[in-house]
Amino acid sequence: MRVEHGKAIYRCCRRIGCVWFMPLVMFGIALPAAGADWKPERTAELITTAASGGNLDIAARAIQKIWQDNKIGPVTEIINKPGGSGGIALVYLNQHSASPHHLLTLSMTPFAGNAMGRFNFAHTDVSAISLLFSQYIYISVRKDSPIKDGKDLIARLRADPGSLSVAIATSIGNAIHMGIASPMKAAGVEVRKMRVVAFKSSGVSMTNLLGGHVDVVASTFGTLLPHLEAGRVRVLGFSGPERLPGALASVPTWREQGADATLSNWFAIVGAKGIRPAQIAYWENAFSALDKTDEWRADLSKNFRVSTLLNSRQTQEFLARQQTEIRDILVELGLTK
Repeated sequence: MRVEHGKAIYRCCRRIGCVWFMPLVMFGIALPAAGADWKPERTAELITTAASGGNLDIAARAIQKIWQDNKIGPVTEIINKPGGSGGIALVYLNQHSASPHHLLTLSMTPFAGNAMGRFNFAHTDVSAISLLFSQYIYISVRKDSPIKDGKDLIARLRADPGSLSVAIATSIGNAIHMGIASPMKAAGVEVRKMRVVAFKSSGVSMTNLLGGHVDVVASTFGTLLPHLEAGRVRVLGFSGPERLPGALASVPTWREQGADATLSNWFAIVGAKGIRPAQIAYWENAFSALDKTDEWRADLSKNFRVSTLLNSRQTQEFLARQQTEIRDILVELGLTK
């Protein structure tokens, strides 16, 4: 399953410039980190840009538990700092400049916030540690929704873009928003006129969907999984280039439904600006050890994620490209000011 899934994300990642690391990932080759001469002197903080129950929070708590259970990482506290397109979390991280005890879960969101003029952020404002995985965006409705499938959603939004409320997390223009805006634009919907509501986490978005407060939700799979298993939601489509196996085998891609668009989101770990090479090396080793555990691999598989392990230097190069490429996507979608 991992190789099939990896091939799918390999093709999708060409859209956001990830191609060069995927051959290593697909053949299971971990990228080694240098030996570390430093160890944490106190509890480390793993900061997320989402509220409790959001995708980044779920992934951070999985890291925390696996480190603890396998005794391969430090004692870690999860710190939730949602809001402001990741800006609030970045401010908090920057308040601990040069501190090796503060890490941040990074996605496409802060780059989107910068591209949309909400705040200034560049890849050089943080210390890159590791790129961990990639994943797709899924569009869901309640099981009893009158929206039958992705083609029905497209038809309704093409006729009236504001006729349905769409929940995302955590900010306008981020990867989750792009995950529904890209296929809708490809299908002829005026995406700037869509009624999009941003919540503090995908968990909150899903709660509002199930409560009947919004019509559609865009999310990653980790948040969707328990509700799909319980039969409370129906998945209309997802942002991959081809169908996935297992529980999602019956879910069509957007390409199958008349919208030629794909998107793969990524999950990286960064530290505060100015931390020393030996401190970066320690964290590289900790995340490399995480990637080798059976528990982490099982978590990736369960959530339809693919390992994309990169070391600090390679992650920094990847983030530098993303700064330009995410802006280009948002310009193409007409979501920048």
